[in-house]
Amino acid sequence: MLIATWSEFGRRPKENASGGTDHGAAAPVLLIGNPVKGGLYGQAPSLTDLDPTGNLKFAVDFRSIYQEILGGHLGADPKDILGDSFAKLGVLKSPVAAFG
Repeated sequence: MLIATWSEFGRRPKENASGGTDHGAAAPVLLIGNPVKGGLYGQAPSLTDLDPTGNLKFAVDFRSIYQEILGGHLGADPKDILGDSFAKLGVLKSPVAAFG
């Protein structure tokens, strides 16, 4: 079994006028289950090196994760679904089908 959970939005590091934080660009993805190779992939975001709009810079493109779930766990061709190939992370122990 593989469980994937992610947030649709990250948070901006700078506090807004009402004392909270606004929606941002970078957010965590958690993969849980037997096929997952444990660990942290990517780097922790910098609070001092933000993108031009004040958002954290993401270290891992979420499409790389989707690609591995699609091809390595569900046996689908990720390029057919995502329209392109993305960096391979190696987050799963043994892929169901090879993809390029």
